[in-house]
Amino acid sequence: MTKIRQDIIMLYDSFTHGSIDRRAFMERLALLAGGTAAAAAMVPLLGANYAKAAMIAEGDARIEGKRITYPGKSGAVKAYEVRPKGNASRLPAVVVVHENRGLNAHIEDVARRAAVAGFHALAVDFLSQMGGTPGDADAARDGFAKINFPLAIEDGVAAVAYLKGNAQTNGRVGAVGFCWGGGMVNQIAVNSPDLMAGAPFYGPVPKAEDVAKIKAQMMLHYAGLDERINAGIPGYEDALKKAGVKYTLHMYANVNHAFHNDTSADRYNKEASELAWKRTTDFFAATLRAGQGA
Repeated sequence: MTKIRQDIIMLYDSFTHGSIDRRAFMERLALLAGGTAAAAAMVPLLGANYAKAAMIAEGDARIEGKRITYPGKSGAVKAYEVRPKGNASRLPAVVVVHENRGLNAHIEDVARRAAVAGFHALAVDFLSQMGGTPGDADAARDGFAKINFPLAIEDGVAAVAYLKGNAQTNGRVGAVGFCWGGGMVNQIAVNSPDLMAGAPFYGPVPKAEDVAKIKAQMMLHYAGLDERINAGIPGYEDALKKAGVKYTLHMYANVNHAFHNDTSADRYNKEASELAWKRTTDFFAATLRAGQGA
């Protein structure tokens, strides 16, 4: 497969995060790709292919999952709840937060990976306030411009409360999220004193004045080529240090935003993804298992 140029990947990143609309994206892509036909052929290569999502199949014998709703600030919040099959222990819990495409097959697969790693996972649909994630990825992305973001944060805080009070968990809750979801993990950390561990992947940073509210330990994952998000790192680090928040920061050199998403071939980086995921599950094991961590 031909490797897509970095300038085209950055243009696609601007489109997917709402900096430009589809018409402007296609016009600029045509200029970079050498024509409208080449641009049209390139679009499927840039986007995620969720048909390739399942590293762990939904029916995998190691896990058991179900679709649920839990009470959130915006009403009943849809979620996918999954844990190791047949494990009667009260397990450490993890909220899994999607990108700006909503709760799709890829994020459900990430939740299953967390379950296989020994956690009680809850993948939340933050588009529930609009009826849930639509099947069309572009329609899902458009939904994020319309949701009530403060309500979404409260739905995330309610997810922590749901897991903390769940009889199948040990009451210790972490959160991991990607892109938009990384930013949401930061916001949940700011707004939920019950969150014990947060692992945002290339997520927008919180306001500096809010960082002192964070009680959780944090593990921050960033992509070396992600100029848009990385611009916020110095201020975030400074605020974390001043507030005395325990954190670690990992920068993965020469990889793009969304490097963990294995359904997006031209941005996915297997080595960085696997390393970041192992670091994250080790971090959760250290902070969330009973008798360990803070």
